[in-house]
Amino acid sequence: MSGYAFDIAHLLAGGLVLVSFMMIYQDRLYSLLNVFAFQAVLLSLAVGWQAHVQGAHHLYVTAAIAILFKAIIVPWALHRIVQQLGIHREVETVVSVGPTMLAGMGLVALSILLMLRLTAASGNALAREDLAFALSVILLGLLMMVTRRNAVSQVVGFMSLENGLILAAAGAKGMPLVVEISVAFSVLVAMIVIGVFLFRIRERFDSVDISALDEFRGERR
Repeated sequence: MSGYAFDIAHLLAGGLVLVSFMMIYQDRLYSLLNVFAFQAVLLSLAVGWQAHVQGAHHLYVTAAIAILFKAIIVPWALHRIVQQLGIHREVETVVSVGPTMLAGMGLVALSILLMLRLTAASGNALAREDLAFALSVILLGLLMMVTRRNAVSQVVGFMSLENGLILAAAGAKGMPLVVEISVAFSVLVAMIVIGVFLFRIRERFDSVDISALDEFRGERR
């Protein structure tokens, strides 16, 4: 593999990690959704580049799915949900942004050290480092889910986690076409289910803050 191909793959995968930090930093819902759409664009470029480097043309389908569903349909649907529910536009956090960013840096360092050590016997340096970046994106998505109180921001964290899984699958010599198509349908089904639950939570508690659910469970006990 030529040096520039390796560098571009690193640039795109590393950009996904950087955008994950940008998502953690956001304190407004609309800004968070826009940054998530940008992450999906980067994911599409990263997967498309992997398709070119590996000669795996079916990965272009994955790239197209990412740009269509993750960068356009999902952010648009979440924008509509936020507007229709009249959700508070600020992202409410369990922990302040500073400690969360520090925790995220620790998770990225752990991901790189762990993945490079576990894959030391592999002769494919690009796959090894892409897997390290992918694990970083996954852990940062989990971090967003546990440090955000708003259900919409937790949905975004879950979708970001899924972006990391797609990057890992593409970097490890791709995935079967049937899996890519099933992922697209699963994203649509997930958005429908999430939309229904958000409307029900808003109707029942007049909020999508998950602390309302905790208080409700406490009252029932």
